[in-house]
Amino acid sequence: MNGLFIRLRDLISINYGQKVFLLATLPLIVAVFLIFLVVTTQSRQLAEREIQALETQLIETKRAELKNYLSIARTAVVNTYGRAAPDDEAAKLAVSQDLAAMLYGQDGYFFVFDYEGNNLVAPRQTYLIGKNWTGLTDLNGTPITDELIRIARTGGGYHSFDWPKPSTGATERMIVYVNGLQDWRWVIGTGVFIDDVLENVAAARADVETRIQTTSFYIVAIAVAALIGVFMTGMVLNIRERRLADAKLKQLTQRIIDTQEEERGRVARELHDGISQMLVGVRYALELTKRKLTSDPATSATLDKGIEGLGSTIQEVRRISRDLRPGVLDDLGLGPALKALTDDFSTRTGIHTEFETVVFRNRLDQEARIALYRVAQEALNNIERHARAEHVFMSLKGHRNGAMLHIKDDGIGMVWPRPSRRGSTGLGLRNMQERIEQLGGSLRILSARTGKTGTVIEAQVPLTHMLRPQQTSKAQDKKESA
Repeated sequence: MNGLFIRLRDLISINYGQKVFLLATLPLIVAVFLIFLVVTTQSRQLAEREIQALETQLIETKRAELKNYLSIARTAVVNTYGRAAPDDEAAKLAVSQDLAAMLYGQDGYFFVFDYEGNNLVAPRQTYLIGKNWTGLTDLNGTPITDELIRIARTGGGYHSFDWPKPSTGATERMIVYVNGLQDWRWVIGTGVFIDDVLENVAAARADVETRIQTTSFYIVAIAVAALIGVFMTGMVLNIRERRLADAKLKQLTQRIIDTQEEERGRVARELHDGISQMLVGVRYALELTKRKLTSDPATSATLDKGIEGLGSTIQEVRRISRDLRPGVLDDLGLGPALKALTDDFSTRTGIHTEFETVVFRNRLDQEARIALYRVAQEALNNIERHARAEHVFMSLKGHRNGAMLHIKDDGIGMVWPRPSRRGSTGLGLRNMQERIEQLGGSLRILSARTGKTGTVIEAQVPLTHMLRPQQTSKAQDKKESA
């Protein structure tokens, strides 16, 4: 469970660059989202107000038109109505005929109901005539006949409901205007269908939605472009900063290596010229004392043992001095230095060691010589400590891509690269890799853990570290003059 939690934490964790990118982009995303909401909401509200104003204007136009139509109809029958008595059936028939004949447009007509709900005039829908329609409602439950009678009794007005359209038979929204002939207890009115108005309003709403979607698309496109710009800018800055950091790290690593080599050389000289000489002087003094005290056998044996230990100490100090900075590397070059290193390794460990090289004539610069020597030195140390090898082969050759150091053993092998776990340092191998990479070269390690497959190490430095013949001769001249 803990392992799963750690893996999830590692997956969720973000680096410094990602944190900076999130800090830069989150406010932008939030701002764009809020702008999107404000623009969309206000656009819809403004458009809805405009659409409602348009709808109201169109309906008011229709209402004024209906009022004019009814005014014309009343003017046409006013003379007959004005001279007739409330029970004048002949006058009523004449007025009904006149209203039934007044048709306009494709669906316009006049209708008449009495206050009891009986239909008297319906020229385009004759099935209504002569029937009582009290309690009539539309599909939505809106009262029709009763409401029209109520409006006519109170002086006239408008009413809206769904009604079959004569030309198509489809149920559409209709607005009617009615008035009352109070002497005859009649409801006279006319209506107009507003499906065209509703279609115009629906088209306007669709156009508004289209414009809002277009605006939203532009906002999202601008936001995406801004995010891409922020991302690319961050990436460029990140790459630039990383390159600068890598360059500074490379310079620092090179300085550390140079300082380390300088310190190694200084300590090697101190050991060789100081401590080693003092130990040799002490050894000569002990040997002189031994010659003077030959009469006492016990004292002579003690001196022999001390002289022998002192000789071993002198050899160890010289070996340490040579390992820190072999003089043969500076005096004769890399080939002889590696030869001396392999001979000493074979003598010390008893491992059969072969060395093969070509004459470089100091064609490698100082950094390359030191780096390849340290690689060989570290490889031999690892073979001595861990490989359990019986045979080691080392070669140093040049080719068209630079110089190649090849080291092979028949030991138990190892895993490379090493799995990352606590306690697994591998400083020697990392130092080898950093030294070669610092020169722009490559280090390749081929090995496996199963069986005695051995290990192969190949270190290559590029041609940029190969000196030209003129430079080599100048270097040699300087060395000889020095």
